[in-house]
Amino acid sequence: MNINYNNSEWNRKPVIIGETDIDTSQTVKILIGFHGADSTPENMLIHGNKLEVPNAMLAFPRGPIDAGKGLWSWWRDGPGQVDTVATFLESTGQDIQSARDLADERGFTQYETILWGFSQGAAAALVYALLGSHPVNRVGSICGFLPELPPSSETRENLARIYGVFGENDPVVPDFLAEFALEEMQTKGHDTQIIKSPQGHEVTPENLQQLSAFFSK
Repeated sequence: MNINYNNSEWNRKPVIIGETDIDTSQTVKILIGFHGADSTPENMLIHGNKLEVPNAMLAFPRGPIDAGKGLWSWWRDGPGQVDTVATFLESTGQDIQSARDLADERGFTQYETILWGFSQGAAAALVYALLGSHPVNRVGSICGFLPELPPSSETRENLARIYGVFGENDPVVPDFLAEFALEEMQTKGHDTQIIKSPQGHEVTPENLQQLSAFFSK
C-alpha cells in the first residue's frame, strides 16, 4: 500500500504525517501511533508502514519527555510519574485536536480516531482512551500496560473498541501486568479483545496483520 509521508509540527513538536489514497466521501481512519519509551517517531513509523489500512491518515507524534540522546518518552517512570502522566494527557489532547483540525482542513466529513502503540506507546494509547478529553473510536495495544494514573471522577460517555495483544514471554512488560491493563479497560466499559501471544517484547508481523484487520473494519 502506497503511503506518502511529510514532516510537520503539532504544538511546537515534530510529527510525521502519512496519507494513503484518500476518498473523502468514505470514513477516513486517523491512526495516531505512539512510540515506546526512550524512542522516536521514526521507530514507530517503521511499524506503521507495514500496516494495511486503506483510506487512512497516519500520524506519528513525538513524546513530550526528553529522555536524552535524541530519544523521547510519554512520561517519566518512578517518583512523580503521575504528574507527567497528567502532562501527557494534556499534550496528547492538543495533538489529537491538531489531527481533528487537519481532518477538517482536508475535507474529511467522516473519520474515526484510532490510537495505537507499542510498550509505553501502547500504554499511552490505553491511558488516553481511559482519561483523555477527546473521544477515541479504537485502540491497538501491543505489549501495553497502565502507569500510575492521576485521579479522575469523570465517567466516559464515548467508549473505545480495544484490541490488546501481549506476550507470555515478555521480559519487559510481564504478562500479568499487560493482562491487568486490558481487563481494567474492560471493567471501565470499553469493548476489549484480549490476546495472549507466545511472543516476547516485540512487534511481530502477525501483530501488524491483526491490527490492520481490526483498524480496517
